[in-house]
Amino acid sequence: MSLLAALAVAACAPKPPPPDHLTLAPTGFAQLPGWAEDAQGEAVVALRRSCDAFAKLADDAAIGPGGLAGKAADWRAPCAAAAQVDPADAMAARRYFETAFVPFALANNDERTGLFTGYYEAELHGSRLRDGKFTTPLLKRPPDLVMVELGLFRPAWRGERIAGRVEAGQLKPYASRAEIERGALAQRKLELFWVDDPVDAFFLQIQGSGRVILTDGSVVQLGYDGQNGQAYVPIGRLLADRGLLPREDVSMQSIRAWLAGHPDDAAALMNENPSYVFFRELHGDGPLGAQGVVLTPGRSLAVDRSFLALGVPLWLDAADPAEARGRLRRLVIAQDTGGAIRGPVRGDVFWGYGAAAAARAGTMKDRGSYYMLLPREVADRRNKTS
Repeated sequence: MSLLAALAVAACAPKPPPPDHLTLAPTGFAQLPGWAEDAQGEAVVALRRSCDAFAKLADDAAIGPGGLAGKAADWRAPCAAAAQVDPADAMAARRYFETAFVPFALANNDERTGLFTGYYEAELHGSRLRDGKFTTPLLKRPPDLVMVELGLFRPAWRGERIAGRVEAGQLKPYASRAEIERGALAQRKLELFWVDDPVDAFFLQIQGSGRVILTDGSVVQLGYDGQNGQAYVPIGRLLADRGLLPREDVSMQSIRAWLAGHPDDAAALMNENPSYVFFRELHGDGPLGAQGVVLTPGRSLAVDRSFLALGVPLWLDAADPAEARGRLRRLVIAQDTGGAIRGPVRGDVFWGYGAAAAARAGTMKDRGSYYMLLPREVADRRNKTS
């Protein structure tokens, strides 16, 4: 090929998308679609839990990557005011948010929309001992698993993590799902519980928390306690890429149905997701999100903490056929993260526990946008410097 022809081909080639980058644009509450129709008092309850987490931080602690949402001191007054709001008074709750915060439209570079999904607290049946049908282990965190917050080393890496184990003074990759399933961690007494369904165990790892109903009828609650550092690969995407499921039909329910219908291939497919999650038994209220607070069904959102701050209120506006008007519009609080939640405009709504929550979460997979609410002092400083 001549140089001229090569240049012509290069000129016609599509440009790669720009790197993910969060952009903010100040706006007003009147521009938030459906703002006046939401019961924001429910979000006040969730926000108070995040305020409890903020209260444990030093005044100069940055909230979010690069202090996106200011410092902990900036949240003292809004949190004190939230404590005085009656959640049952919808008008008072709305006035509170309109008084204490300023909304900003969020985008990934110039793209305002992104993917929004749902998750839930899984339910499994199990035993503390391997017995009979209970042969699939749920593992606790191995003592040699090292999880590293990269933001402690470089500000540009804030919110990013890696994990592995130290070998000969170097951090090496930890065992993958396939390696763990083949026994890489066997004989180390890491089994918390044994459950009766490997597919349930797989989806528990995706959800990050759940409940195990034991043989005596008692219930124990499990929470996330680490991940092997391997990349999360959604098996629904693999099924769609291979033409095994129509892309538009991929959901938790359709994936489960495929796994149930192809038992000889199920384990191999699940092992193509190298990510593996470890758990701990929780005592008291739960489930807990990445911010360390109890999640609120319908009001807690998992986000990518490398772009957003945990604890901030977000106005969500997403397509959702399950809603009467075809839109899910509500105030949520960023309180969790997830292996599949990546990018500036990406969210995962927590729907709670039980069959209804599982059904609601399993079918949610729609485009939408959101707006971040910042304390007025933080917003004023940002507007002065922008």
